[in-house]
Amino acid sequence: MSSSFVVACVGKPSAGKSSFLNAVTDAAAKVGSFPFTTIEPNQGVAYYPLECPCVKHGVSKQCKPRYGWCKEGRRFVPVRLLDVAGLVPGASEGRGLGNRFLDDLRQADVLIPVVDASGTTDDNGREAKGYDPVGDIQWLRSEIEAWVFGNVERRWPGVVRRHTATKAPAVDTLHAQLAGYGTTRDVVQRALDTVVRTQLIEARDNLSQWSTDDLRRFVGVFLDQRFPTIVALNKIDMPDADKNIAAILKRYRKQPNVVLRDGVSEDNIVLTSALSECFLRRMVKQRFISYTTGDDDFVSLDDDPALTELRELDDKARRRLDNIRDLVLFRYGSTGVQDVIVRAVEAVGFVPVFPVKSVVNFGASSSDSSSAAFQDCVLVRPGTTVREFARKMHNQLDVNYAGAETVGGLQLAEDDAIVAGKNNIIKIATTAQ
Repeated sequence: MSSSFVVACVGKPSAGKSSFLNAVTDAAAKVGSFPFTTIEPNQGVAYYPLECPCVKHGVSKQCKPRYGWCKEGRRFVPVRLLDVAGLVPGASEGRGLGNRFLDDLRQADVLIPVVDASGTTDDNGREAKGYDPVGDIQWLRSEIEAWVFGNVERRWPGVVRRHTATKAPAVDTLHAQLAGYGTTRDVVQRALDTVVRTQLIEARDNLSQWSTDDLRRFVGVFLDQRFPTIVALNKIDMPDADKNIAAILKRYRKQPNVVLRDGVSEDNIVLTSALSECFLRRMVKQRFISYTTGDDDFVSLDDDPALTELRELDDKARRRLDNIRDLVLFRYGSTGVQDVIVRAVEAVGFVPVFPVKSVVNFGASSSDSSSAAFQDCVLVRPGTTVREFARKMHNQLDVNYAGAETVGGLQLAEDDAIVAGKNNIIKIATTAQ
């Protein structure tokens, strides 16, 4: 049972999006230094690491995930990634592949803008020298904002007339207009609450009094809520990257009582080297090094001659590995790519849920103690109730729902919110059993 959580890698062509996808998944996206390398969305599966309950409940030997894997109590849960077609300035007006790109965003839960920190690609994705990437996050966000704002503004006079005639709550009217972007009523409500709290709009509930600027401000705050954003500041080991990194972090430094700038704060910017991760993974596959994604170093036969399962490096590979070690791993602590996935999942606050058929042995059978334990793990949004989870699992579980329990035989109410570490190991009973 895989997660329905979707992360979209976005950004201008040749910023390293396809390399990033290859670095965190087994997908083989095309990689090139020219615009529109990626025409159709490339898809892959990355893995989010979390603590598996198998160790706590003494069934680590029986823990056999159906998807992903578990190693010494560390569970790796699938996360779906999309690398969508390159975005260029003017995409909201149909330039480049803008319309196709923007439509792909509808299915995403989190956006990962991949930004070229080296300044070697211009705003159209063409090779350049000395390009200043400081504004890349801003124009990417502005294109998405212009797309949504333009769609809503064109219908706004009619929307306001119907809103006034029906006397509907503002949140319901706005949700009806924004539902096509994959949003929920709760997300729209949070956006409304935010514009009031930050005093961006005074007449919150009276849409007829909203100015064009009010509508634009609301769309900006809505996008902050709908599309949490984690920036992968890529190519950090390239010349000129240091000064560009410093300038970007300065631009997005947190300020008290200020709404996010371009949907981003410095806490949501991760320094990455996707090509370094790709090379390290290739060296592992070819048995030249021992390395796990997220580690701060690797081990080769040069480092430990006792590791006879490893092959000897040639001079070219040795030089490249030394550069990765010096310029990336020792400097930044990792290649950064796994940290991006972790931040993306945590930005939404997804809760891991372990559905089981027994809360005694946690297996697929209540009578067979040797059956595989904790086979499934599903990421659900915060606030998901027990009954909503049953519905998410299968419509028949919802139709025939007869109750649910967690560890210790504790009965769960169907409207109980699922909380990690409290009631996220769930057995669902049905009338068909």
